[in-house]
Order: sequence, then structure tokens, then C-alpha cells
Amino acid sequence: MPDQRDTVLIEQARIQRMRLGSALLYGRIDERRTVNDHFKRLIGSLILAAVVCAVCVGISFVVQLLAGQRAAGPAPASTSVSAPPFDSIPSGAS
Repeated sequence: MPDQRDTVLIEQARIQRMRLGSALLYGRIDERRTVNDHFKRLIGSLILAAVVCAVCVGISFVVQLLAGQRAAGPAPASTSVSAPPFDSIPSGAS
């Protein structure tokens, strides 16, 4: 078991050394971020906000539509006009 702990400690030291070397060569992580990264986040956030707004408007529309139907009461039965059967031909037509 102590052998595994030693291996983990050595690996952590190696990772820390690599991170420090990267920070020395390339600077802090804030300085390494490019405008392109921030622009992608901005566009993604705007798209997400637009989708959320569209969902809210759609839900509001459906709720308002259902409330209007409920307030109007049951819809009146539609009256249909029946056509004369095809067998009967008006007396004046040939």
C-alpha cells in the first residue's frame, strides 16, 4: 500500500511541475485565453438566451390560448347543411 501512495505523490509533483512550467512559458491562464474563446462563449450564451425566450413566449401563448377557450365555455355545435342526394335531379334540368 505505501508503494501506491508514493506513486500518487510522485505523479502529483510531476503534474505540478508541468503546470508551473506552462505558467512560466505561456503566462497565467487568464492571459492565455484568446478573444476567440470569449467570442464563442458570448455567441453560445446569446443563442441559449434566445431559445429560452422563445420557449417562454411559446408557453405563455399556449396557456393564454387554453385560458381563452376555457373562459369561452363549450364550443357551439356546428350546424351543417345537408346536400340533396345525388339521385334526385331538379325537375327543370336535363
